[in-house]
Amino acid sequence: MTNSGDSPNQHLFAGTAWYYARYRPGYPQAFFDDLIQRFNLNGTGRLLDLGCGSGQLTIPLARHVTEAIGVDPEPGMLTEASNKAQTAQVTNVTWAQGSSTDLPGRLGQFRLVTMGRSFHWMDREQVLTALASMVDDDGGIVIANDGCLVRPTTTWQHAVEDIQHRFLGPIPKIAPKNVIDTHTHEPHEMLLARSAFRKLDRVVHKFERTWTPEQIIGYLYSTSLPLRRLLGDQQTAFEQAVTDTLHSLDQEGRFVEPVSLEVLIARKES
Repeated sequence: MTNSGDSPNQHLFAGTAWYYARYRPGYPQAFFDDLIQRFNLNGTGRLLDLGCGSGQLTIPLARHVTEAIGVDPEPGMLTEASNKAQTAQVTNVTWAQGSSTDLPGRLGQFRLVTMGRSFHWMDREQVLTALASMVDDDGGIVIANDGCLVRPTTTWQHAVEDIQHRFLGPIPKIAPKNVIDTHTHEPHEMLLARSAFRKLDRVVHKFERTWTPEQIIGYLYSTSLPLRRLLGDQQTAFEQAVTDTLHSLDQEGRFVEPVSLEVLIARKES
């Protein structure tokens, strides 16, 4: 699956892949266990991961299917994903540069299609229409979204946000004007109710993540906000300010983030 032209979001994560692969957190085992049971992922069937990033969803699930395909518009992400798969000795994944706008393409049929932290970047109605012909009758789609570190809920997250404002001023909008869906705030559930995937379950996994200052800074550099470019020659000063402020809040340097992972599991009505 190749991308013949620029997708609306093709450049949002340009230059972030190295940080994304190392500092974007994965998903809890309970989440994977639930999907494996629900979709009977017993080493058969095919998986499609749209907006796969560096493989946080693709690689763990690939062990439970015959074949997996990870699609992302950023070639750097696919390089990192391929390297991670090789390290994990996962050999049944094909990494394809492309966009959700290319669907259905010639990817074939799938038991499960996953979209982790990515569905909101897509033309959601177009994607759901395309997937209707790509997903097996006994399969489904999974949309997973968790909290964003830069949407603060704790004292230390607010402190990091304040530092960003101090260095950057008002945070610029990160989505380009032609991103589909910026005109509507319809919840995913409402769009699913109008699609072929009307049989919906919602599961929320609550847990905690612990971060170090290095991991927090790495995460900030992994987002669609081009932080390193915006900082320019202030990057070192920014990193020092974040580190000093965090250590003033906790000298042991361990920072806990409460996480709610919302999972929408949608199937076709039989």
